[in-house]
Amino acid sequence: MSAQPRIVVVGAGPAGVRAAQALVEAGIRPVLIDEGQRDGGQIYRRQPEGFTRGYAKLYGSEADKAQALHRDFDALRAQLDYRPRALAWNLSPGLLHVVQDGQGQHLPFDALLLCSGASDRLMPVPGWNLAGCYSLGAAQIALKSQACAIGSQVVFLGSGPLLYLVASQYVAAGANVVAVLDTAPARPSLAALRGLASRPLLALRGLGLMRGLRRAGVALRKAVQPLRIEGTPDDGVHAVVVRSARGEERFACDAVGMGWHLRSEAQLADLGRCAFRFDPPSRQWLPETDEDGRASVPGLYLAGDGVRILGADGAEAAGRLAALAALADLDLPGARARHVDQAPALRATLAKMARFQSGLGAAFPWPHAHAARLSDDTVVCRCEVITAGELRACVNGKDAQEVNRAKAFSRVGMGRCQGRYCGHAAAEIIAAAADVPIETVGRIRTQAPVKPLQMNVLQAEPDA
Repeated sequence: MSAQPRIVVVGAGPAGVRAAQALVEAGIRPVLIDEGQRDGGQIYRRQPEGFTRGYAKLYGSEADKAQALHRDFDALRAQLDYRPRALAWNLSPGLLHVVQDGQGQHLPFDALLLCSGASDRLMPVPGWNLAGCYSLGAAQIALKSQACAIGSQVVFLGSGPLLYLVASQYVAAGANVVAVLDTAPARPSLAALRGLASRPLLALRGLGLMRGLRRAGVALRKAVQPLRIEGTPDDGVHAVVVRSARGEERFACDAVGMGWHLRSEAQLADLGRCAFRFDPPSRQWLPETDEDGRASVPGLYLAGDGVRILGADGAEAAGRLAALAALADLDLPGARARHVDQAPALRATLAKMARFQSGLGAAFPWPHAHAARLSDDTVVCRCEVITAGELRACVNGKDAQEVNRAKAFSRVGMGRCQGRYCGHAAAEIIAAAADVPIETVGRIRTQAPVKPLQMNVLQAEPDA
């Protein structure tokens, strides 16, 4: 290939930055699409210009990694076609459709690297549609981008390492964290311990977060069963009620941060006609790739939490590996040799991350049985106000045993979030009501735009 290939990277988190770094090292000036105001993605989200809070205050135990990623991006910045505040909203053969600051763009590409990250995986709880209920990611954004807490008395509910990380970041920032309520079993299984042992220092860091929360006076509960979030439409959240080993407990609060691990942001891969596979341990559908990040569609490469939830360290390795694979496939000078030289170590890193994540998944399981117990009046889809009872009526009265059929009858997943908040839980409710395996229920098919667009977006012109 004589002319420089057109390579586009979507996402400026750990995977996207490391992919861009590998491309720049090979003499490529990639286009880097970033939905955020600044680089860093969600986990290493940078504070706005002019804010002066220190890294330790913002990122806690991840401060050194965040600073390293930001420093490396700053060194790359002049060699990138960096486009912040840009939403990649559709994908068609050879073209990525983007809107930036109200201007539509069509970006042709020879290789497209999707490093789209992940969002919170949520399980409905009666009352979670009250004002004052947030995802863990939203709680982080408030802290990092706006220097504020989501409430004056905050309860964190869910499971997984992010639950404890966000709570610890809130404590470090001086917020009043009332309790951390974890649905995971009190004692991890042997399989969980084996997986966690693959990265003992990281596992110990997690235990350190829990100890720090206890020292700060935060109530920690494991193996809880969420019962309800109390409050009123006028005043919002008043309390979280759970059943724990101590019996029924009520924690007064005015805000709740919720999350059960993460779900891959794979909408663009879906629009690109990539193949998906069902992952039994996490009970979710993920895009298929080879070991280096090549998707089933030529020219598309997937890296980071948008394809496999392996954490920030895994995303960095996957981003670089996918970029090296793309360069080798384009047959650029020296690219194959670099790929052969570096790929084995990167693959080994990803394998280690996968072992650790399997341990986390076993230690902090997705509470799918909770969906089957939800009362009929529990709101599942907050955008369209669809209840668990309405979904069960679609199964029992209209034979809607597949999630897109249930979507057509009920409008579940048709709102602003496009099923991000409700899709996984809705599938679990349908599977339980129909008494079928969760994988047979399928996944909500992606429709463009993947996120809402403003009505005043200017007509797009092909990018030269």
